[in-house]
Parts: sequence; structure tokens; C-alpha cells
Amino acid sequence: MIDFADVIGMLGVGCVLGAYFLLQASLVKVTDSYYSAINAVGALLILYSLFFHWNTSSVVIEIFWFGISIYGEILRWIRKKV
Repeated sequence: MIDFADVIGMLGVGCVLGAYFLLQASLVKVTDSYYSAINAVGALLILYSLFFHWNTSSVVIEIFWFGISIYGEILRWIRKKV
């Protein structure tokens, strides 16, 4: 049976896959801040579901996915200030 955590996790999967599709379809650029934001939100939503249905390797990849997305946003912010 699908529970609330699964629904939230699937929304996260939709965010990550949607962002990747938009990138491949040339509708967004890697340098667009909302590309990183969509990836970060997707990773957080997937992490939420993983706290209820634990899978260590999936948790690790989502933590890195979120961290790399935030890192990209920080770099973009620094470059704008310079």
C-alpha cells in the first residue's frame, strides 16, 4: 500500500526527473538557478520518504544530490557578486 511518505518521495522523483528532462530538452541551462533548486527540492522530498522506508545507499546519494545542488547555487551567488 502506498503511504504519504511514498507519495512525497514520488513527487521528489518527479522533480529530479523533470529537471533532467528540461535540461536534455534545452528548456533550462545548468546555470539556471531553478535547475539546481528543483534538484535540491527533489532530493529533500526523496530523503523525507527514505526516513520512513530506510535504504542507506539511497540516503547517501540523495544527501550528495542535495549538497551538490546547494553547492551550485552558492557558486552561482558568488559569481554574481564578483
